[in-house]
Amino acid sequence: MLVIADTSALVAVAACKGLHWLDALFTQVYVPQAVFQEATVFGKPQAEKLLGYLQNKVLEIDLRDFIINTQGLGQGELEAMALYKLKHADRLLIDDLKARKAATHNHIKIIGSVGILLLAKKHGLIPAIKPYLFIIQQSDLHLSKDLIAHALQLAGED
Repeated sequence: MLVIADTSALVAVAACKGLHWLDALFTQVYVPQAVFQEATVFGKPQAEKLLGYLQNKVLEIDLRDFIINTQGLGQGELEAMALYKLKHADRLLIDDLKARKAATHNHIKIIGSVGILLLAKKHGLIPAIKPYLFIIQQSDLHLSKDLIAHALQLAGED
């Protein structure tokens, strides 16, 4: 299974020390150049971990070959969606709500960092998602109370 990743979801998974989960759950993980640049900016949370993890996972993409509704999306999000289309990926790993809506509008199958936690638990990579949800909440990323409650219910941890 091929997954294309966007920055915020990668940062969330890296904060959970779970980048190896991606390799266990998916056959291939790729990012576009813009996501690599965003994720590895010196001083950005998890940049050092992501710099090492993303080596040999970066692909170039030319956005001129794709028509995507861009309403306020960043370069990394746009490139990730275009790369998903180009590679006929199975999922786009993305957390930003506006980007998730645009991806869905463009018939892109999405999964977020919380979805990765649920898969990791399902496949026995972690015993529970609750501690990792707490880690993500403590980082710069926002998870709504409803999303947390729903994820805990799906994981059988409510």
